[in-house]
Amino acid sequence: MESIWLYAIGAFTAFFAINNPVGNIPIFLSLTKQADGARKKVISKKATFTAFVIIAGFVLLGKYIFDLFGLTIPAFKITGGILVFFVGFEMIRAQQSSIDNQTEIDFNEGISISPLAIPILAGPGTIVTVLNYTTTASYLDMVIIVAMFGLIMFLNHLAFLSSDYLVRYIGQNKIVVIEKIMGLIIAIIGTNMLIEGVHLAFFEQV
Repeated sequence: MESIWLYAIGAFTAFFAINNPVGNIPIFLSLTKQADGARKKVISKKATFTAFVIIAGFVLLGKYIFDLFGLTIPAFKITGGILVFFVGFEMIRAQQSSIDNQTEIDFNEGISISPLAIPILAGPGTIVTVLNYTTTASYLDMVIIVAMFGLIMFLNHLAFLSSDYLVRYIGQNKIVVIEKIMGLIIAIIGTNMLIEGVHLAFFEQV
């Protein structure tokens, strides 16, 4: 029983390090700045549930998916790194919209799938972590992994729902500054994934 708890804590810690709910709040605010509270709730539910389904699918079928399509970890990291970099880049260059310009036409709820669910919540780092855990995992281990990621997604959902309170507490101007800083960090994370992918492809493969 103790080993099960240790395994669960280890999986939770790994997912939390990659998918910090607090760190994802500025990203969510940036992507949903033109949405009202009700739509933000819908987007949060759809994004976290979609990410959960994606990761659960990789827990069960990840190795088979990679084998079926001939995918490699280096290629996955390179592609994911490029996608994550552009998410961060868009956050850096985004201009603060005025309330008068925030119309229904301007806003697209598709952001709940991309880029919010993937690659932000269920990105290359998370998927690679899952694949590492499931290489020698038993069925019980897989259940634990899915449960721990489900818990992380629930915490992300709570964090997203609290984003409006954060804006009122901190202030819109400071949120914009945080958004730019997070955009820079995300762009650097994407670049780092790209470098890791290139390193794996050209320097560590036999």
